[in-house]
Amino acid sequence: MNSILITGCSSGIGLCVARGLHARGYRVFATARKPEDVARLQKEGLESLLLDLDDSASIQHAVDEILARTDGKLYALFNNGAYGQPGAVEDLSRDTLRAQFETNLFGWHELTCLVLPVMRKQGHGRIIQNSSVLGLVALKFRGAYNASKYALEGLSDTLRQELEGSNIHISLIEPGPIESRFRANGVAHFKNRIDIEHSPFREQYHKTLNRLRAEGPVVPFTLPPEAVLKKVIHALESPRPKPRYYVTFPTYLFGYLRRLLSSRALDRLLSKI
Repeated sequence: MNSILITGCSSGIGLCVARGLHARGYRVFATARKPEDVARLQKEGLESLLLDLDDSASIQHAVDEILARTDGKLYALFNNGAYGQPGAVEDLSRDTLRAQFETNLFGWHELTCLVLPVMRKQGHGRIIQNSSVLGLVALKFRGAYNASKYALEGLSDTLRQELEGSNIHISLIEPGPIESRFRANGVAHFKNRIDIEHSPFREQYHKTLNRLRAEGPVVPFTLPPEAVLKKVIHALESPRPKPRYYVTFPTYLFGYLRRLLSSRALDRLLSKI
């Protein structure tokens, strides 16, 4: 039975992928950063552990526990746990930007580096990184998240080259809009870290808050998280997994347009979104 470690399984993509792979026969280690979420996942019959991507000790403890249960083996890692920090670039403090990178990049990097020696020793492995369409193109007021995903793309591309011939495969999943709690989580980070009332973008911020509070999908072409699960399965089971998997129409569209249009033309198009 192949084992896989998944981060960010409390809801959305992580929860869907954990359930889907468990049903498919994988031994799933579904991690979350809150004890109540771990307890809920365990009640579903998943092997669940605490893993806080902002805490090196938590990452190390989770990996040690998983390897103890699997006799030192791990087939795959799905780096998924992340959040999106809204806010204009000039309103992002150094601490706010650092916090975004701690969760979305540095924690993923640390976890990846812990499992790579395991995969090298066993002679195979799969590492799947859940990126975003915003790792391909940038949207205004999403600078922190854009930057974290652009950095993830570069780090993953480099790692893929460095692991050539190792039988350890690196794949990037690049979703567009997916049904999840991502929008709701963004509201909390927006309010906690952005000084809305003293920003030159005050009016735009209030419009953004209203959009984030809206019921149901607010972006056309939003898909359920099962669309990501399908790509993850291919990345896990194909003899030649793809370096990149686009998910949703906007990702295919902007992945194509960024190669076709000039930077200024693409900016004009993206500014209308």
